[in-house]
Amino acid sequence: MKIIKEALAGTVESSDLMVKVAPANGELDIVIRSEVYKQFGEQIHQVVKETLQKMDVIEGLIVVEDKGALDCVIRARLQSAVLRAVDDARLNWEALQ
Repeated sequence: MKIIKEALAGTVESSDLMVKVAPANGELDIVIRSEVYKQFGEQIHQVVKETLQKMDVIEGLIVVEDKGALDCVIRARLQSAVLRAVDDARLNWEALQ
């Protein structure tokens, strides 16, 4: 999937996160800002990468503003933002489990 427009999902409330996605030319760039990055930064990055791989996202700018969200919330917010940013949302939902 290719991100063709900017989109947002989530909030900046405690235990949530804001995901911003935007088009990028030929690259996948992931930026993570988190209050708990020292403790959980690698885990957050891994969840984001796995979710994008399952959704076949190969290029775009992904910005995550984390406020201590659980993995399931990270996945849900990321999926929502990506689906809002692509033109053709034919998605294999079973692969996302």
